[in-house]
Amino acid sequence: MGEVAEMFDVNASLIRFWEKEFKMIQLKKNNKGNRVFTPKDIQNFNKIYQLVKIEGYTLDGARTALSSKSTTSLPKTDNFDVIQHLEKIKQGLINLKD
Repeated sequence: MGEVAEMFDVNASLIRFWEKEFKMIQLKKNNKGNRVFTPKDIQNFNKIYQLVKIEGYTLDGARTALSSKSTTSLPKTDNFDVIQHLEKIKQGLINLKD
């Protein structure tokens, strides 16, 4: 949970909140009760993050955009990989700076 929250630079409570608010997120839990994130889950969180935090959608607006067949405003899977790579580079540069 903490790693995913850090990846998006949000609180873990926001990840739990989005899990409850968006039906497309259905995390599994391991035997200890910890949430297990798949790459598809991370992509879904990225879509929600892009809509809510970057594009300024309300939760209802984001739900509507995600459920509609028109997904032109949503990041493509290829973009997700690029964003992940750029985030790693950014973190490396920040570490070098410090």
